[in-house]
Amino acid sequence: MIRSVRVLLLPVVLLFPVLLTGCGTEEAGAGTGVDASVAVPSRAELDARVRALGIAPELVYVTKAPGFTLAQQSVGVYGDDGFSGVYWAKETNAQIQLSVERGTMTARSCPKQPVGGMAGERTVCEREGDAWYRAGGGRHEYALVEKGHVLKVSGDATKVTQAVLRSTLHSAHRPSDAELAAVLPPA
Repeated sequence: MIRSVRVLLLPVVLLFPVLLTGCGTEEAGAGTGVDASVAVPSRAELDARVRALGIAPELVYVTKAPGFTLAQQSVGVYGDDGFSGVYWAKETNAQIQLSVERGTMTARSCPKQPVGGMAGERTVCEREGDAWYRAGGGRHEYALVEKGHVLKVSGDATKVTQAVLRSTLHSAHRPSDAELAAVLPPA
């Protein structure tokens, strides 16, 4: 009896490390993250899934960053009911955080708000078109005020160029149903 249990458990024990090698590498697909072969739920169903995560549906954005892919496991609530996701570059291990939260940013309030959540660091702000370019604590970001919320894209100043951040900001948009389905964690 003991021998038969060992014989049955051996394949499971040997397979376990193989199964673990994929952990923590979920990506929402290359580029847009949209898989055309998967049926897309209705917007009402998608919005319900977003709300279940504690995120206001109107605060969900996606973007495209050259050489970066959304790490699906990073998608979650930001602040009270905002949205956040991290885009990752496999070749350089650089990260860009996309975050959206309610609020505003002015010339007066910009330097008082830390870059990338790095409290206690000095923040330098420059107006660049409709957006703010901000730097501090070894990080930099673009912040864009839109309809009662602030959309930010930020990264390590030594790993992500200002041009890449600018491009990422300009590519940010509200997701289509297919993009939203790809971004959300599995139901």
